Amino acid sequence: MRDIPEAIKSYVSSAARPQPAIEVVNLSKRVADASGELTILHNVDFTVQPAETLAIVGASGSGKSTLLGLLAGLDTPSTGKVVLDGSDIFALDEDGRAQLRKAKLGFVFQSFQLLAHLSALENVMLPMELRGDADARDKATAMLGRVGLSSRLKHYPKYLSGGEQQRVALARAFVTEPPLLFADEPTGSLDAATGEAVIQLMFELNRERGSTLVLVTHDPSIAARCSRTITIAAGRIV
Repeated sequence: MRDIPEAIKSYVSSAARPQPAIEVVNLSKRVADASGELTILHNVDFTVQPAETLAIVGASGSGKSTLLGLLAGLDTPSTGKVVLDGSDIFALDEDGRAQLRKAKLGFVFQSFQLLAHLSALENVMLPMELRGDADARDKATAMLGRVGLSSRLKHYPKYLSGGEQQRVALARAFVTEPPLLFADEPTGSLDAATGEAVIQLMFELNRERGSTLVLVTHDPSIAARCSRTITIAAGRIV
């Protein structure tokens, strides 16, 4: 490329690089408190590549769950932007962010967030029904089988153990095959043995589907399974 102008070389080089799955630019979150204003996140910048697994770690109150909520567009920042799979989510209105989440994002919560009045099968079907998938029941049944719950399809959450509820939540997150998966302390409500089984299953499903995983955890052994770790302290990456 010796005789090619530098501007063209730069363009070709840039075009050859994959688009980040997640790009976070100058992200801050401030809220009013008794002293006037509390900064939860301060000028956070990072990128995550497609199919990468990223752990966000830090002490309680460091801002890591707030960061995950912002990445998912569940909250709005004071400054900065988040680009998910090429879409600047805060350039969208709330309806637009909801549509983006349905199309591109799976989320696993510490507290499961299953709907109590729906069976395991209906909980997993829900995100597909919301986007109009005709084969929602078949896909949900197959995914619940994949997580070992074929015999629990008609059970309501109150009749499932904590580990079973989290497996339903994993099935719901993965069933739409989203390019992005976020998990907020997914084993925080589980005992050690059950939590280990859930984490193994989550990483297996993630490898099978090639999605990008961002995981908030306080457990260093879980963080060590990810390809990269970001540590948050007092709202800053350290």
